Amino acid sequence: MKTVLITGGNKGIGLATAEKFQQNGFLVKVVARDFSKFTLDKHDNVEAIPYDLEDLDGIPKLVSDIGTVDILINNAGIMHALPYDSYPPEKVEQILRINILSPVALIRETSRFMIKNGGGRIVNNASIAGEIGHPDIWYGITKAGLINMTKSFAKLLGPKGVVVNAVAAGPVETDMLAVIPEQRKKDIKNTVYTGRFAYAIEVAEAMYWLATGCPEYINGICIDINNGAFPR
Repeated sequence: MKTVLITGGNKGIGLATAEKFQQNGFLVKVVARDFSKFTLDKHDNVEAIPYDLEDLDGIPKLVSDIGTVDILINNAGIMHALPYDSYPPEKVEQILRINILSPVALIRETSRFMIKNGGGRIVNNASIAGEIGHPDIWYGITKAGLINMTKSFAKLLGPKGVVVNAVAAGPVETDMLAVIPEQRKKDIKNTVYTGRFAYAIEVAEAMYWLATGCPEYINGICIDINNGAFPR
């Protein structure tokens, strides 16, 4: 049974992804801060691991305690939706730690197992914000960084059998929508072919495919999931 580690798998896209892996017989390790509403751990092949990814120093021990990881899903992320000229330094530090620094640390630690075992898969959950800009500039910066990180690690780890890809979705029907102003939501929907936001399962399906079924030759790419909001 292969092991998949999913960060932020307690809700939204992460939960939909965890459910997908659970249903397909993987050993699912979910890392998140809050499991108060998490019920997926009732399944024998799911383990909930409480952990705050802001604690970068503890990530090596976290991964060591988990053991062999065949698939890493870097899904955890935050958005503050604050004006660029009144962004508290502590909020900048927090978003950098969770959206950029912790994914790098997790790739560094889990890829040791993957290389030793002859291969593995890593999927990063980026965003359209990293491709077209975003009102929360630090969110956009971190998601752009995540896309570049994907390409860099694919180049570094690809020769060692590790496939590293990403997805970049437009707004998705999750709790994160609550911080987006209503007018911006309307403007976004007007650019989408079907006039709706993505469903979490649609992003989860794409990440699952990249983690399991996509050819090895698809490495270092970012799949857009925006239904026409950013056609290219």
